[in-house]
Amino acid sequence: MRTSWQTRAARHPRATEAAGLLLLFAVTATGSWLTALISAKPLPLWPVLVLSATACLALPLRRRYPLRVLALVAVLTMAEGTAGYLLSPMIMGPLLTALYALGLRAERTTSRNAALAVTTALVLTTSFLDPQRHQHPVMLGIVNPAAWVLLSTLLGSNVAVRRAYAAERVRQEEQAREDEARRRVVQERMRIARELHDVVAHHLALANAQAGTAVHLYHSHPAQSYEMLTALSETTAAALRELKATVGVLRQDTGPETEDDRAPAPGLDRLPDLTASCATAGVDVTVTVAGDPRPLSPGTDLTAFRIVQEALTNVTKHARTGRADVRLTYVPHALTLTITNDTPSSAPVTPVTPAARGFGLIGMRERAQSVGGTLTAGPLPGGGFRVTCTLPLHPTG
Repeated sequence: MRTSWQTRAARHPRATEAAGLLLLFAVTATGSWLTALISAKPLPLWPVLVLSATACLALPLRRRYPLRVLALVAVLTMAEGTAGYLLSPMIMGPLLTALYALGLRAERTTSRNAALAVTTALVLTTSFLDPQRHQHPVMLGIVNPAAWVLLSTLLGSNVAVRRAYAAERVRQEEQAREDEARRRVVQERMRIARELHDVVAHHLALANAQAGTAVHLYHSHPAQSYEMLTALSETTAAALRELKATVGVLRQDTGPETEDDRAPAPGLDRLPDLTASCATAGVDVTVTVAGDPRPLSPGTDLTAFRIVQEALTNVTKHARTGRADVRLTYVPHALTLTITNDTPSSAPVTPVTPAARGFGLIGMRERAQSVGGTLTAGPLPGGGFRVTCTLPLHPTG
């Protein structure tokens, strides 16, 4: 959280910059005065103040021209050294600021080479051009300036690395949020696609079977053909109602809620209606329950119903049978669904092309996995087909 002075500084960057440069010049001037005060020989103060002021006036350009500003400030600092002044951190303030700015903005190789060049220049200046070099200890006259130069450069490079790391983390977090949002959109689209597939495929398969049977019985049994057409009308009406309820979920944020939108999601309690609709298409479905029935969560209940619905839809569309068995087996922590068709039928069946196979088994498997369950499906050795699904009573995820 920003303090009040930080907020004011951010609002007035030029005034803040000017105040910082004045403070830096004051520190440099103070260091020059102290050096002249303790020097064995009298040193003129005004040339150093002019050099320090010139160096401070060049610093505002360090963001646009870091290398040029550093070169200028380094020459001015070397001139101070040739005047007999001990290059203390206070006198070297503008140079250290320029080195820090270079390490903050330039590449590490550039800042490292520049720091080595400045260090070499200062060491040569204090070793050969300083008129009072014999009075300055080696630690203060040579090692100290070189250490401060390297320290300022490393500090700028370290801050640059930390800023780059923070910016990369922010970018990665934004990318992760975008990926998560995209993943959720894809999951929602897949969920809606499964719902629409289950609703449309089931009812259209029944309608197709009923229409085919009605055409087949039209000349020989007109009364039964009429009954089939009546059932076909009910099937299409049920398809429209369920399709409207499913699509209504997409309009919850854009329109008023209706009675159809508030209709509960289908569950295993609608198995009698499902078996009755299959019977109108010529498929006799037997439902058996083993174990002690337990309440299911809404998601698991919907998943179980849709899997049974899709399996019976496949029986209606593809299987050469007039019978299917649905078995619900309850165990302490899971529900197992077994849908089997193994009774041959004399009714003609339209061959299924690869393009007409659709995504029934894929959708069932995805539904089972979405609540932590498993699903296997395959043909039986003696003919027929079996779908086995195990759903946990307390789904995960």
